[in-house]
Amino acid sequence: MKLNLGQLTTHLQKTLAPIYVISGDEPFQVGEACAAIREKARSQGFSERQVFHVDAKFDWQEFAASASAMSLFAERKLIELRIPTAKPGDEGTKSLAAYAAKPPDDTILMLICGKFERAQLKSKWLTALEQAGALLEIWPIELSQLPAWIQQRMQSRGMQPTPAAVKLLAEQVEGNLLAADQEMEKLLLLHGEGPIDVEDVVAAVSDSARFDVFSLFETALLGDTARATRILSGLRAEGVDALSLLGALAFQVRAQAGMAQALVQTRDVEQVMNEYRIWGKRQTSVRLGLQRYRAPVWQAMLRKLSDIDRMAKGLAAGRVWDELLQLVLWLAGSPLRPPAGFKPMVALRD
Repeated sequence: MKLNLGQLTTHLQKTLAPIYVISGDEPFQVGEACAAIREKARSQGFSERQVFHVDAKFDWQEFAASASAMSLFAERKLIELRIPTAKPGDEGTKSLAAYAAKPPDDTILMLICGKFERAQLKSKWLTALEQAGALLEIWPIELSQLPAWIQQRMQSRGMQPTPAAVKLLAEQVEGNLLAADQEMEKLLLLHGEGPIDVEDVVAAVSDSARFDVFSLFETALLGDTARATRILSGLRAEGVDALSLLGALAFQVRAQAGMAQALVQTRDVEQVMNEYRIWGKRQTSVRLGLQRYRAPVWQAMLRKLSDIDRMAKGLAAGRVWDELLQLVLWLAGSPLRPPAGFKPMVALRD
């Protein structure tokens, strides 16, 4: 079956499909869709989760073995296959088609892919997955649609923004949905439910000069290690939850990974940034990040974030904030402890 983002909540209230294919190039909305499916799966007893990052060297036999193996820790499990290129290759398409022919009863498969090309939507492997489960294509929100999106989400939180307040907030976030969502959360914390006017938004946005996650990521990409270190220390001193910080960093690193992978297909940096809704002053830091590292390094950073996430949850040994510092320095191009096999990439030329 085919689903759109607006149908997902109603669908999950009624049932849980054995397979979900989530495709799109809007990281915030993709992340929300995946989180909703994970939550539904957990509520239905799919308490074990396995995550595979698919690249050119991925071993599809490992996926097949995991899909067919009985879980040691839970009766049911969720398998996530993350395929940024949306191209699993010949071996991958065969493996996925075979899986779709007979999905295990105790397993939910969730494929998180980049945007599919039109020809891919008619491929046998994707058609087989769609027929056995659900295909969810997520499209970016156009700038003209952003005010309505902000207004709907504010109203769902019990806020009653004026049209001018919505317009100002839309202009401030420059198309960044995660930034918009965080600003809405801040407005709710500051003012609670009820009316929100322009003055409220101005005050909240002015307060954004505080040490926040977006400043941390942008400063690191700009290579300002001293300020990035201060911002990280400030976040820790403010009592920011490490898991929240990790989630926000993962969102941004995942977007960089997607753009870096897209640049493998095209050398047009401007086109890629436009597709990922990177506008205004954010283009400078994002461009520097793409020049500094190619796609494999960004994927390695995602794996590092996953490791730190396990530490933060008590599932692995390690000093979470020390590891976060290492990651921030790595983002800035100055890792104190280079990961195994790490080599700085040659700058990408336009």
